[in-house]
Amino acid sequence: MKKQERFEILLEDIQSKFDLVLEGHGALHEKIDRTGQQLGERIDMVEVQISALNQKIDTVEASLTAKIDKVEAKIDGVAADLAAHRIDTEAHHGIRVV
Repeated sequence: MKKQERFEILLEDIQSKFDLVLEGHGALHEKIDRTGQQLGERIDMVEVQISALNQKIDTVEASLTAKIDKVEAKIDGVAADLAAHRIDTEAHHGIRVV
């Protein structure tokens, strides 16, 4: 076998291996694209879920704030009633507790 023929065979072998590398590169590129698309879809879904949770939290916060305000108003009313009752009680007994 001549040197030229061996060189041509070697070049063909290198070319076939290079083609395999390019084919693998293409397959990896497609897989990366699919994975990126799937990840983007998942991120979109998570963003929608987070938005829904934020709305629920805002609703619960508003409801709890309203309930707390009502309780505070009742406590203030009870405190005022107790103060008035104490003054009235002390006025009837002639004793003032400080």
